[in-house]
Amino acid sequence: MLLESFLFFGLFFLSAVVIVALFLYLYAIVTPYDDYKLIFEDNNSAAAIGFGGAIVGLCVPLYSALVSSVSYVDFIVWAIVAMTIQLLFALVVTRFKSRFSFEKLINEGVVSVGILMAFLSISIGLLNAGSMSY
Repeated sequence: MLLESFLFFGLFFLSAVVIVALFLYLYAIVTPYDDYKLIFEDNNSAAAIGFGGAIVGLCVPLYSALVSSVSYVDFIVWAIVAMTIQLLFALVVTRFKSRFSFEKLINEGVVSVGILMAFLSISIGLLNAGSMSY
């Protein structure tokens, strides 16, 4: 029984980590700017804060899926839903081309915009998690 519990823990935990890793890859594709270059080469705090918020915004509904799923398949389905919603949010928000352009302002390193992006991402994640609690 104890060994079985550890095996299930490992399965769920590793699956969640894989989902986060996949999200890290896909998020960089859906945003029109190069997140990794901005963060690791250009030391762009706005990009790092926005990206960090997106990660938390994914992990909140992942946590909800982990604690409320009735099976492994149920967890995987809800994890994919959570990731898809977060990615769609980033895709839409970063495509606005106005004076409020997230793409332009994050590229310029405007920290306040990075903070706003982070809080919006976390808010979407909270709404996503709450919607999963049906």
